[in-house]
Amino acid sequence: MARVREYTSSERVKIGRNAGVVGICANLVLFVMKLTAGILSASISVIADAVNNLTDALSSVIVMVGYILSGKPADRKHPYGHARIEYLCTLFISIIITFLGFELFRSSLSSLISPSDGAVFETVSVVIMGASILIKLSLALFFRTVGKRISSSSLKASAADSLGDVCATAAVIAGMLLTRVFGPATDGVLGCLIALYIFIMGVKLIGEASDTLLGTAPERDTVEKVSEKLLSYDGVLGIHDLMLHNYGEGRFFASVHVEIDSKEDIMLSHDKIDNIEHDFLREMGISLVIHLDPVCVGDERVDALMDRMKILLGEIGDEIGVPVSMHDFRAVFGITHTNLIFDVVVPFEMKLPEKDLVSMIKRGVDSFEAEGHGKCFAVVTVDRDLTGTM
Repeated sequence: MARVREYTSSERVKIGRNAGVVGICANLVLFVMKLTAGILSASISVIADAVNNLTDALSSVIVMVGYILSGKPADRKHPYGHARIEYLCTLFISIIITFLGFELFRSSLSSLISPSDGAVFETVSVVIMGASILIKLSLALFFRTVGKRISSSSLKASAADSLGDVCATAAVIAGMLLTRVFGPATDGVLGCLIALYIFIMGVKLIGEASDTLLGTAPERDTVEKVSEKLLSYDGVLGIHDLMLHNYGEGRFFASVHVEIDSKEDIMLSHDKIDNIEHDFLREMGISLVIHLDPVCVGDERVDALMDRMKILLGEIGDEIGVPVSMHDFRAVFGITHTNLIFDVVVPFEMKLPEKDLVSMIKRGVDSFEAEGHGKCFAVVTVDRDLTGTM
């Protein structure tokens, strides 16, 4: 997940759309330049590189259209808006990069197996190709800067695509220059190396785009900002089960459990929760839903049992090698025994089966009676840390 919104939806659409227009214009200019160089040098590889710039122009069209569509408001069919269209554009561009890498490798391998005489060296063509590298490198830096500025995955993918084109064009120039020295196979070898780089980069981008669409854990910085803000409100004793969902940049939906003193008037607590939800939407652009958890505060028997349970969980965490915490602790006192009801939170990296963890906790609770807490039973629910901050 990217950082919490710094630009409004309309601002991001405008910036992304303009970046797409810049990409279209730059790639069309490069197409004309490389086509001219290819005709002058009678080089199929240079002409193919020119055609590649036409596909890059298409990618920029996808970016531009994607931003326009992502700015559409929510409707009945898409109640969370259309911002995830940007992620689909990223995936599509990544597939194009991977396909081009595969095709370049295939053609380079063919030229390596059956080498031709190589491209004809033309000074004008080399100069044109060198100038195209500078333009493409500038375009890559532009996409990367704007992509970071508005946290755009599609623009970052376009930046990676542009860098791949820089490498491919450099390989074409190197082939033109070195073929006369090392033989006609030089162009094929360089082409294969560059193609592998582009293909691997495309596969990596596909993985990243797919992860975003599937849903990934929010960034630690975002979780910390949300947690710190929640805990800054008077009367909030603790929080847990924080979940953040990203439906595109500037489209954050979240839910959290907030602990409030059970002795506080329920109407006051409800009003406090309402105010917090409104603050998050207004100040951070997050649609937040809060579940109020009343907790017992100031009861010596409950506090003593809670402190003892925290010690036990710390010892178990040390033994199994992962942090173990708890929330929603309640003590239900009976005539013959006390039920300790709570949730334990463990990271996804915990290898121990959950039933074995519960057994360890229950065995530890059995020792509480000998320590003067009376006979206790543990009623445990195991939660996984969804935020990845443990």
